[in-house]
Amino acid sequence: MTRLALRGDLLDFTGLPALGDVDSPAVRFRPDHWLLIEDGRIVAVQAEAPGEDWRREDHRGRLILPGFVDTHVHCPQLDVIASYGATLLDWLQTYTFPAEQRFADPAVARAGAELFLDALLAHGTTSAVVFATVHAVSAEALFEAASVRGMRLITGKVLMDRHAPEGLRDDVEGARRDCEAQIARWHGQGRNAFAVTVRFAITSTPEQLAMAGGLLQRHEGLYMQTHVAENLDEVRWVKELFPQARSYLDVYHQHGLLNERAVLAHGIWLDDTDRALLRDIGAHIAFCPSSNLFLGSGLFNWAEARAVGHGVSMASDVGGGTSLSMLRTVAEAYKVQALRGTRMTAWAGLHAATLGAAQALGLAHELGALEPGRLADVCVWDWASGPVAGHRDAVATGQVVPLPAQSLHARVFAWMTLADERNLTAAYVAGQCRWQRPMPIPDPV
Repeated sequence: MTRLALRGDLLDFTGLPALGDVDSPAVRFRPDHWLLIEDGRIVAVQAEAPGEDWRREDHRGRLILPGFVDTHVHCPQLDVIASYGATLLDWLQTYTFPAEQRFADPAVARAGAELFLDALLAHGTTSAVVFATVHAVSAEALFEAASVRGMRLITGKVLMDRHAPEGLRDDVEGARRDCEAQIARWHGQGRNAFAVTVRFAITSTPEQLAMAGGLLQRHEGLYMQTHVAENLDEVRWVKELFPQARSYLDVYHQHGLLNERAVLAHGIWLDDTDRALLRDIGAHIAFCPSSNLFLGSGLFNWAEARAVGHGVSMASDVGGGTSLSMLRTVAEAYKVQALRGTRMTAWAGLHAATLGAAQALGLAHELGALEPGRLADVCVWDWASGPVAGHRDAVATGQVVPLPAQSLHARVFAWMTLADERNLTAAYVAGQCRWQRPMPIPDPV
C-alpha cells in the first residue's frame, strides 16, 4: 500500500452553485486540512495530522483543488494556437487542417500526444475529452500516452468524409472498421473511454452520421463528441446541407447521435427547443469562452442554459482557444457572461471545470471532488504568483489595506482572475505526482 497525505486549503463543491450566488452553500472550503490518499484513492479528509506511517507533504498556505476536467480540446492544434485573423471556417482551412494532416505520421502523432498530455498536466488538467485527427494512429497515440500517465481520457478517431482536404478524409466503411478496432482495444481499458467523434455536421455525409449513430447503439457506454452552433456562417451551411432538419442540433438527433454522454462544443446559436432537447436527453454543452472570443464566434448564454436546465461544462478548445489553462478559461467565461448581463461567480466557473464536468460525463463517482472513494486527481496551487497577485491576495485576506466586502469568494475570485499555470505547484493523477514545479537553481556561491 502507498499512503500520501497532502496538507493545504481544500476547496471543492457538494452541489451546483447558482451563477450569481457568492455565498453558495454548494461550496466546501476546509482550510489547513489533510487530504489522505491510499493506493491512489482519497480515503479521508481531516484537520489533524496523520500518523508516521503516512508520507506527508506540507502545502500549508496553498490551495488544493480537484484536477481540472477539460471537456473539449484538440490535441493536434498546439501547432496553430494563437494564429492570426480568421473566423471559424477560414481558420479551419488556413491553419487547422494543414496542422492535422501531419498526424498521419505515427512519429508525429506519438510526439504530439505526449507533448499535449504533459502540457495539460502542467496546466492543472488531469482529465480531458480530446479531439484527435481523422487518422486512427492519432487517437491510438493519445490512448497509449494517457495510459502511461494514468489519466482519464475520452477520445476517438475523427470522422470526416467530405468538405475536407486530401489526407483528412476517410470513408464510411473504413471509418467504421477503425472505430470498431479502437472500441475493442481501448474502451473501458484502464481510464480510457472511446468517443464517437464527428468533426461537425458539415464534414460528414448523412451516411457517415448514420454509421456513427449505429456505433452508439451497438456499444454500451460510448461517448459522442462534436461541435454545434458555434458560428453563424457554419449554422447557415448546415441548414443548406440538411434542409430537412429543424436545427443544427436536430441533425445529430435525427442520426441517433445524442445521448447522456454526448459532449457538444460551443452551442452559442441554439434556441430553447434545442436546449430542452439537451436537457431531456442528458447531453451537455462544453462552453469554450476563450475560443468564442478569439474567433469572434459569439457569446454563449449560460443563464438561458440554466433556465432550461441542461448541463454546461468548461473547455479550453485549444487551438481555437488561447490557453490550456482552465483558470484563464474560467476568467474568460466571466467576461463573456458579463457581456451577456450575468455576473458569474468564481464558484460557478470552477464547479463547471471540476465536479460539474465530472457529473456531465457520468464520472462523479471517480473524479471532480475531494471526497473519500474518488481517485486522487488533485492539484496544488499557490494562492498568488508575482507582486501584483501577492498584494491582491494580501488585501483579500485582510493582511494589508483592509477593505469592506472581503470574503472567501473575493479571495477565490481574485485568484481565478489573476492565476494561471505559473501558480501550479504539483499535479497528482490517482495519487501519483505527474507534474511538479521545478525547483529553482540556486545561485553559485
